[in-house]
Amino acid sequence: MKIEYVFDTVCPWCYVGKRRFERALAMRPDVRALIRWRPFLLNPDLPPEGIDRQLYLDRKFGGATRVQRVHAAVAAAGAAEGIEFRFDLITRTPNTLNSHRLIRHAATAGLESTVVEALYRAYFTQGRDIGDLGVLAAIGAEAGLAAAETADFLSADKDAAVVMTDNARAHRLGVNGVPCLIIDGVYALAGAQEPEILLRLIDIVRETEAEAVFSPR
Repeated sequence: MKIEYVFDTVCPWCYVGKRRFERALAMRPDVRALIRWRPFLLNPDLPPEGIDRQLYLDRKFGGATRVQRVHAAVAAAGAAEGIEFRFDLITRTPNTLNSHRLIRHAATAGLESTVVEALYRAYFTQGRDIGDLGVLAAIGAEAGLAAAETADFLSADKDAAVVMTDNARAHRLGVNGVPCLIIDGVYALAGAQEPEILLRLIDIVRETEAEAVFSPR
C-alpha cells in the first residue's frame, strides 16, 4: 500500500496528523505501507530568510485573540499525541523549501520519517529556525545523516526544483489544505483525522483491492 502524506513542516496540524497516522498504522501491523512524505508549501512566497513570527501571525489571523484561540486548540490536540507545542519559543516563520529538500536528502539514507519528526520537534518544541541552512544541517546530523554531506547538499540548492514540482502536483491533485493522506494514488483524506477514521479508510482500500484481485473476470 503506497501512502503519501502531503504536509508542510510549519503546519502544526500536520504534526498532530502525523502522530495520529502513525498510531493508526501501529493498529494494523499486517499492512505493508510504503510511506512517502510529499511537500505542500503553505507560504511559497516568503523570502528565503523567512519573516518575523509575530508579523506573520498578525497578517494571517488579524490579532492576538484569534492567535491565542488557534494555539490553544492545537496545543490541546498535540498534548493528546505527546507533543508539547512551544509557540512562545518560535521567533521566525521560515520559508520551508529547504526543509523539504532536507527530507528528500534523508530519503536516500532511509531516514526520511526520522528527519520529518526531527524537523517538527526542532521547530514546534524547540523554536529553532528550520529555514536556516546551518540549523537544517545540524538537524540532519542529529537525525543520523552525514554532517558534511548534508551541509554540501543544502548549500548546493539540490532538489529545489523537485520540491516545487511535487508541490505543484499536490495542487493539481486537488489538495488545497494539509495534512492530506493519499493512498495508492486514488483515495484521499484531508485533515488531522483521528486514528479510527484513518483505519476506516485503510480497511476500505484493503477490501477494495482484495476484491479486485479475487473477483472473477
